[in-house]
Amino acid sequence: MLVQHTYSIFERNIAAIETDNRQTATCSVVFLHGWLDNAGSFMSVMDFLMHQISPQVHLCAIDLPGHGLSSHKSDDNFYAFHDYIDDIHQFLMKLPAKKKVLVGHSLGGMIASCYSAAFPEYVDGLFLIESLGPLTERAELSVRRLRDGVKSRTRMRHKFRRAYDHYDVALQVRAAHSELPKALIEPIVARGLEVLDGQWVWRADPKLSAQSLYRMSNVHAEAILAAIRSPMQVVLGNKGYPSLKSYSPDSLPEQIEIQHVEGGHHCHLEHPDHIGQLISQFVMKIDETPLS
Repeated sequence: MLVQHTYSIFERNIAAIETDNRQTATCSVVFLHGWLDNAGSFMSVMDFLMHQISPQVHLCAIDLPGHGLSSHKSDDNFYAFHDYIDDIHQFLMKLPAKKKVLVGHSLGGMIASCYSAAFPEYVDGLFLIESLGPLTERAELSVRRLRDGVKSRTRMRHKFRRAYDHYDVALQVRAAHSELPKALIEPIVARGLEVLDGQWVWRADPKLSAQSLYRMSNVHAEAILAAIRSPMQVVLGNKGYPSLKSYSPDSLPEQIEIQHVEGGHHCHLEHPDHIGQLISQFVMKIDETPLS
């Protein structure tokens, strides 16, 4: 059974959807969603996994700060990418299981890969969906990024949350944006909307849409991937982001296994049983491996 839970991380709350075996589990599988998604992104995959995986495995999908039911950060915080690494560290320290596996989609995968590199002692397995290391950019574009990033923050300070008269209108807009049927995207939408003054508005902090002030170079990304010590599996949709297919296998660490599946950027929503089976096989190997 999946339950709702809230974790206190200093002055903020992290909301989660999880199985109710947190205290007795030998392994926690933590799901990190993509940008402007939320824990609902993994509902169908978790429903499948509950019938496939050992009862000693704890499944937990969280809402990243500013998303879903989790707290927004302070008014002067614009969700710098590297701050998520700290957020995830504080959260993982709340979980008693001796083994931890991170499953990340898109932004969640970028966060998970960077965290796994920085704290290999706390990650026993890394499973990425439509993600492979942090976003990168050529160094000569860094000044333009600084300028554009600051200007986008100025715009965000004066941006109002878009409101809809009807729930189904918001659902249709998000489905069209994600290029998915409404039934597949609805778990994300249902968790991401709230009613204010009789209208439906997105819960997500508008400041999440501000552009980043900084991106790493390819050299940085290669160093991060090289520092990951745990087994690592990457799943890419055959209609997903083309940039993720640009990595040369020869440039990647040998423990990274890449598999191509049917679907687009949200292939785990399109084919939850297939992705769930891959996650199940990956986690079972880790859970059955004795601790060193």
